[in-house]
Amino acid sequence: MIICVCRELFPSSRCLFMYRDVVAIAKSYYRTSMLRPFWRLKYLHGHFSRHMSKSISYPLGFDLCMRLDNDLMLGVLLSAVKIGNYLNLRRRGFDLSALRYEDLVARPLDMCRVVMEFCHLPVSLAELAVKAFDVDSQANSVSPNSAVRHFKEPQLTTQIKTKLNEILGKCGVPLIGEPNIIEGTLSCC
Repeated sequence: MIICVCRELFPSSRCLFMYRDVVAIAKSYYRTSMLRPFWRLKYLHGHFSRHMSKSISYPLGFDLCMRLDNDLMLGVLLSAVKIGNYLNLRRRGFDLSALRYEDLVARPLDMCRVVMEFCHLPVSLAELAVKAFDVDSQANSVSPNSAVRHFKEPQLTTQIKTKLNEILGKCGVPLIGEPNIIEGTLSCC
């Protein structure tokens, strides 16, 4: 496991897991898939086969075998198994903390200070870190934000929310409509 290797090579390193609201990330994955043929094929394959969900979830310790029959399920599944894996690692005693993307965007300077403190770095670096928020991190990729934002987002209906909450529940992740704060999340308040 990569965490064990990192801890062995760099014993004073800090492990930080960043997560985001699962619906927001699912919408982002969907729009990005419009510019990435391989990801678009995953969406299409997931609509017809239960194999896609199993191949994503099983290696991370979850046995989810279901058709991904709406455009939000793949993104939620990817997020849920990652967050669920983080929570499982914490329960097994790994020293990990989390950072919520929404907190970072809402209070960038405060949260960058918290991250710098957590990593035992000079808090004065927080102001430089905040400047990075002004740049499109995907600008030179296949799917820059300027191209992705033109695609329509899939809608979250009551039926879809029920299916997504089933995935989240099986992964032990907060359900849609509940506070989206997982164990070990850093906060500036």
